Amino acid sequence: MKAIMVMFDSLNRQMLPPYGCDWTHTPNFSRLAERSVTFDNCYAGSMPCMPARRELHTGRYNFLHRSWGPLEPFDDSCPQMLRDAGVYTHLVTDHQHYWEDGGATYHNRYRTYELFRGQEGDAWKGHVVDPEIPDNIRRITGEAWRQDWVNRQYMTTEADQPQTKTFDAGLEFIATNHAEDNWFLQIETFDPHEPFFTHEPYKRLYAHDYDGPHFDWPDYKRVTETDDQIAHLRYEYAALLSMCDHNLGRVLDTMDEHGLWDDTMLIVCTDHGFLLGEHGWWGKMVQPWYDETIHTPLFIWDPRNRKANERRTALVQTIDLGPTLLEYFGLDRTPDMLGTPLRDTVTDDTPIRQAGLFGSHGGHVCVTDGRHVYMRACTTPDNQPLHEYTLMPTHMRARFRPEELRNAELHPPLSFTKGAPVLRAPASAMISPYAFGTLLFDLANDPGQQHPLIDDDLELRMATLLVDAMRTADAPPEQYTRLGLPPEGPVTTDHLLARTQRPQAEAAAAPPARAEDYPTGPLSVRTPVRDLVTNPDAERILRRRLAALLDGPFLAIAGGMSPLDLAVGPRARLSREDLAEIANELADASEAIPRN
Repeated sequence: MKAIMVMFDSLNRQMLPPYGCDWTHTPNFSRLAERSVTFDNCYAGSMPCMPARRELHTGRYNFLHRSWGPLEPFDDSCPQMLRDAGVYTHLVTDHQHYWEDGGATYHNRYRTYELFRGQEGDAWKGHVVDPEIPDNIRRITGEAWRQDWVNRQYMTTEADQPQTKTFDAGLEFIATNHAEDNWFLQIETFDPHEPFFTHEPYKRLYAHDYDGPHFDWPDYKRVTETDDQIAHLRYEYAALLSMCDHNLGRVLDTMDEHGLWDDTMLIVCTDHGFLLGEHGWWGKMVQPWYDETIHTPLFIWDPRNRKANERRTALVQTIDLGPTLLEYFGLDRTPDMLGTPLRDTVTDDTPIRQAGLFGSHGGHVCVTDGRHVYMRACTTPDNQPLHEYTLMPTHMRARFRPEELRNAELHPPLSFTKGAPVLRAPASAMISPYAFGTLLFDLANDPGQQHPLIDDDLELRMATLLVDAMRTADAPPEQYTRLGLPPEGPVTTDHLLARTQRPQAEAAAAPPARAEDYPTGPLSVRTPVRDLVTNPDAERILRRRLAALLDGPFLAIAGGMSPLDLAVGPRARLSREDLAEIANELADASEAIPRN
């Protein structure tokens, strides 16, 4: 038996024809749907990138205990288990997070692997001189932004792009080994993750009039761009998606060429989606996990049942993919795995779970029954208590700082740590879900999640499903405290939050502040902060409300942001009231500037 997994990053299901999109040029995704089973109810679990990959390896949720981090010493790894059982496992990828501190333990679980450099500011090519960067919309212009423009100089053709090299390597593995048995190949590309960088053949598929500043990498924030800029960015994503489709087609062609449909499982999946203006947001992570980001596409061909051109409605998740591969190669799951093999679901839509859990560390903790989605927020603005449980204290691109570990303690073993104690360290989340409130949706009647419900009976049922799922996942006690839920006993009406937190939800859904609402002038809320602080009067105005920001690393990383950007950004560092006051004070300060 053989298996191939093609994994994309940030693949928005609503942009694919098998899920109803009628304007993107992605014929090979349609061809794939004709050759496989299409899942209509697949949800990711632990977010974002590396937590999702940890689920893929371990078959269990991790976001209740840990933020972004490596595989832990006590983690089961399905690729490692396959390798240990004699299945040849090979990874080809351009996902640069694998060679950062927070991902360094993943690729070594495969017998062999190939890594391709250059995606999203990957610390790849060394240029001391700053690159030339065109006039652009982006405001978060840190090291990754600079490095990405260095890297692009080495991707002048489609053949140079990391995605192309990744698929080239995957197809080389198939060409070399197609006649052999007992192997698993994972072809994993970072695309269509931002930046949405690709070449003219794909851009021509979406020809449109646009003469604005460069825009292919949105900040994670509220949408305040013009209609033309919004449409342009969606076309840039679509162009990169079409490149992904082209390379998917190369895999399908190769399976045709070598007759692999007879003995090779094919799984095509993603870690999560991406907001392209839906709900008034760009990106992910900083807002609730709406369907565009968490309800993911999934296609599976299983040569044992040969089901094709059919759809499945059963609720499945990322935690099921590792166990599916184990079962396919004749291996049992470990007791710590919460996922279920999908063989029977592929065959006849056999249900495997009543509810699916999802979220990110310190964010909303969410549950779906396949129709309803319940997003539970914290009960207080400080979003505490919260801890990291780990034996690998690294973040995404850095080690834990000593000050993060000063109050750490050795904690007794958890149910899935195989008898090993773990380090328990105080933590904080990038974004508190409190500002968005607790949300409840009925996808059957509100597929766009525009109208959160107040329904005590439904919330009670969904909160009960949520608590049951948390207990099964061995959620730490402080998660129940943070969310205002009972660690033991039944959920009651006293635990409901959607009605109480409705004002927060309504405020979060209000239109963002817009530039046209505020005075213009040489000093205004549109002016980058790094320029404002060069004027003594403007610097004093900002310092009264943003002293901590001005005295930290902000100016070096994101000084191109304006006060308006700070009001619509992910952390909402300025309230609408503060923004209005700053705007008026800056207007007065502008009047004092001599005019030529």
